Amino acid sequence: MRLPSVTGGACAPTAAARARPADIGEGRRGHGTCKWISARHPAQAAMTKQPTLTLNDGNVIPQFGLGVWQVPNSRAAQVVSHAISTGYRLIDTAAIYENESGTGSGIAQKSVPREELFITTKLWNSEHRNAPSAFLDSLDRLKLDYLDLYLIHWPKPRQNAYAEAWKALVKLKAEGRVKSVGVSNFTVPHLKRIIDETGVVPSVNQIELHPRFQQNDLVAFHAEHGIVTESWSPLGQGSLFDDPDLKQLASKYGKTVAQVVIRWHLDHGFVVIPKSVRPARIDENFDVFDFELEKEDIAKIASLDSRDGRIGPDPDTANF
Repeated sequence: MRLPSVTGGACAPTAAARARPADIGEGRRGHGTCKWISARHPAQAAMTKQPTLTLNDGNVIPQFGLGVWQVPNSRAAQVVSHAISTGYRLIDTAAIYENESGTGSGIAQKSVPREELFITTKLWNSEHRNAPSAFLDSLDRLKLDYLDLYLIHWPKPRQNAYAEAWKALVKLKAEGRVKSVGVSNFTVPHLKRIIDETGVVPSVNQIELHPRFQQNDLVAFHAEHGIVTESWSPLGQGSLFDDPDLKQLASKYGKTVAQVVIRWHLDHGFVVIPKSVRPARIDENFDVFDFELEKEDIAKIASLDSRDGRIGPDPDTANF
């Protein structure tokens, strides 16, 4: 099966590419071709360009974005609007977050063309057998004509309806209502089942992934089947900020621990969606396109992986 094409995913632009005034730049690094989406906000004029990934259906996803989990609906418009002004182009929400309407308002406040944005939301567990209607409800709350990516939020295996939900998402894509479809929190057995039953491979699996919980076996399955790995809680919900190894690397690169960890995700070819409601932190998280981690530093971060590193629920037993 086709692997996701990394168009800039694990590479930083060259000095020549950074000097180009065009919105899209290309450069060569190793054997891959890299593409970056430039930030348009004046405060980000000196920033380098964002990487993108090509999904297994041919659509392109920004490799960096804003997650809005736990962002109150009353603040979502302000947060999303600021992120878009900063240069973010990927916004990730979900029906269960109860902030889709605020997210949609934030999108509507900006004059960025819709085709330059990549908007994701998710099907909640109680709606596995009602996916078409739930999809339309989300679209209505977001006040959008289409979605770029729609995900099944959790498999909830006890309910045993995730395969039915997947078939409904595949139909929504075939009807042109959503550009790409995928899943979230699916394990290898869950993925194998929906692929076997439909012949359709998800474009994305959004999973808990951070230096203390790296899920290498699942990531390897994704690579084998052309599924893009998207990291939620990429900063370990703040649990990494006092790690001495990461603090040492932050000092080495002249960056914060958060920026080093975000760069680690990018260098691995993951899509990464850190969450913040603070404008300064939103800006800080975006300032990661002017450096790469050296191989020995990537190896150092790899050593932080732990079997007990999971922070969120286990997808095999979660029953909410």
